[in-house]
Formats: sequence, C-alpha cells, structure tokens
Amino acid sequence: MATSIYDAVGGMPALTRLAHSWHERCLADPVVSHAFSHGFHPDHTARLAAYWAEALGGPPRYTSELASETDVVRMHSGNGPHPEMDARAVACFADAVGDAGLGDDPAVRDALVEYFTWATAYMSTYHDSAGDVPDGLTVPKWSWDGLVDGTYARPGQAAG
Repeated sequence: MATSIYDAVGGMPALTRLAHSWHERCLADPVVSHAFSHGFHPDHTARLAAYWAEALGGPPRYTSELASETDVVRMHSGNGPHPEMDARAVACFADAVGDAGLGDDPAVRDALVEYFTWATAYMSTYHDSAGDVPDGLTVPKWSWDGLVDGTYARPGQAAG
C-alpha cells in the first residue's frame, strides 16, 4: 500500500478532481449550497485540493502558501450547529469520490470518506463564535489508521 493517502489517490490531480466534483455537488444541493450563498474564493477548488493534500500526507503547500489552519477553522466557525448540512456535505463528498474516479479501491474510498466525516465535525468545533478559535492551529493529518496522534488539539489543549 502507498505510504500516504495522498500518494494512493494519485496526488494533486486526483484531489483537484475530487474538490471540483464535491464543490459542484454542494452547489447543486439545496441544503449544502447555503454554505456558499455568500460567495467563495475564485480558486476554491484548487485551495481545497491543496488543503486536503496537506491533511492526507502530501506537501504542506496550503499552509506555506495560502492560509493558516486557524484561518480555515475561523472561516468555518460561528455558524451554529448544522448537523443536516454536515450530513449532506459528507454524502456529497462520498458521491464525489466516485465521480473523481477514486471509489474503485474500498480502502481508498473508506479512508477518504472517514477523513471527510471527521473533518466536517472538526470544522464545527467552534460553532458559537469564530473568535473562540485559538491562534496557532496546525492542519490535522490523516493516515490509513485515522487521525495521526499529536496533529490535532482539542479546545484548550496544545497539539504536539
């Protein structure tokens, strides 16, 4: 098996296809599309692919060139709980895995969906206020075994 999920999916080209498909599915979903109703970055798909690449064992381009993890979490915070939207976003992602040609290998498909399910919950950690998000967060890393120890700090804890 490849050393990382990033390598197993085929690197950045595959994650870009996945990000594009997921974004298109979200825009078409009557519930999830609300998350994008106030606009989104013109390079959203490329930025999202770079973020996923970093989380799944690829190069740290997202945090070295685009934004910090704290920025990402703040952007997704302060919107209150939205379990229906989260569940639908995960369903869109699971379908997008197939659209992007990444669903043939059950281990790859399962690892991607498990990651996204966890990441969706993680991004909702600070649902009361973006101001609650601490500085200095790092992108949590995901491997074949799930969350890599020491790459994610729960509120009030330091990663390490």
